[in-house]
Amino acid sequence: MVWSLLCLSGDYAKYHRQAASAFSTSPWYIVVAVALSASNKADGVPRVLEHMLNEELPKDAKVEDQMALARKLREAVFKSGLISGYPKAINSLVALHEATPEPLRETEVHRDTNKSLAEYDEKGKIFWNSVYGDTSNNLYDMLYKVYPDLAWFSRTVGYGITYGSMEYLSPLETSYSLVAALIAGDTPQQIAWHLAGAKRCGASSEEVQAVRSIAIEVSKHCGIQWKNPVPEIDL
Repeated sequence: MVWSLLCLSGDYAKYHRQAASAFSTSPWYIVVAVALSASNKADGVPRVLEHMLNEELPKDAKVEDQMALARKLREAVFKSGLISGYPKAINSLVALHEATPEPLRETEVHRDTNKSLAEYDEKGKIFWNSVYGDTSNNLYDMLYKVYPDLAWFSRTVGYGITYGSMEYLSPLETSYSLVAALIAGDTPQQIAWHLAGAKRCGASSEEVQAVRSIAIEVSKHCGIQWKNPVPEIDL
């Protein structure tokens, strides 16, 4: 199993020590699940959930904690679909659903379907600015010049509706999900943007390096071959 191989790496071990007592602060399983999904290995995603439920959570873990874990995995794969492509995300979510115990399955939409697009645009601006910092306006202008609809979609639908929902995943966990999907997709420019974005969302250089290493390792074991070097962390 991919995560068994990761146990041998120092980057993984740092998070593994925290996982049983505080899985919500240990992003490795989110990164693994997203990298598997983005690498088109849908059958591996439910194995992450099974591993966490059986090996990482305390044996007497409450259903609420188990549900929180399942929700994080679902949400991470869902958010990553805008990058990896929703056919991959759909296949992964179907596989995850089929392996999820009935009490841990989702039964209703958690995003606010009553919000207007204008409200989601404002929400998107906030998260967009937190991820891209001083480059926010320049990046938006570049996308607008390329195709105005792309700029609008990216900030309003991407960052407002899709990424901006923080009920299940924190901004930092969301950022890690995007990094993992981008690494599996071999898109160096965007990888560099989001490695920096993870630091703006509160991660240390060491934490971002660990996420980068895990995503590379999982993608490599899934058969991903990079045409371009994966960008390094800007220290």
